[in-house]
Amino acid sequence: MAYEHYLAIRKPLHYGNLLGSRACVQMAAAAWSSGFLNALLQTSITFSLPLCQGNAVNQFFCEIPHILKLSCSDAYLRETGVLLVTACLGVGCFVFIAVSYVQIFRTVLRIPSGQGWHKAFSTCLPHLAVVSLIVSTVLFSYLKPPSISSSSIDLVVSVLYSVVPPAVDPLIYSMRNKDLKYGVRKLFLYMLL
Repeated sequence: MAYEHYLAIRKPLHYGNLLGSRACVQMAAAAWSSGFLNALLQTSITFSLPLCQGNAVNQFFCEIPHILKLSCSDAYLRETGVLLVTACLGVGCFVFIAVSYVQIFRTVLRIPSGQGWHKAFSTCLPHLAVVSLIVSTVLFSYLKPPSISSSSIDLVVSVLYSVVPPAVDPLIYSMRNKDLKYGVRKLFLYMLL
């Protein structure tokens, strides 16, 4: 989405040529294949661990750090390898998004009209807010010191980055639709009466 926003704002006349169906298929294939390979790596590491503390994870879903706590083998090298691969993928995506948005904001700041600013920022800021929520909660979850680790905090943080963004994303983008805004307003007025 950052690349799509970048093209729409930075190169609007070339948008159709640069973001055709072939480019969309390539970007989707890159995202799906990198996600699949990362999941395959994490799954293979997980299934190769001997568990000696049972197999019940007191968590919203099974994440690598919680499964590693159940392992009775020294999983330091495995954990480091998985974290490095995942961090490289995450940092690569984050850098791509950050560079895209820096270019977008440089372009937007050159727009002379306030209406142009509003249109550009209303397009980009919801996506940037969702990305920021994901990045900040994932960083907190994986980089917090063990002294503040508790199952309730881990549960809240994992829900924040796994459930909230996919639930909020369609809401954010659909609220730009005038018919939907009118329907929601009408529903609230009906509920108040």
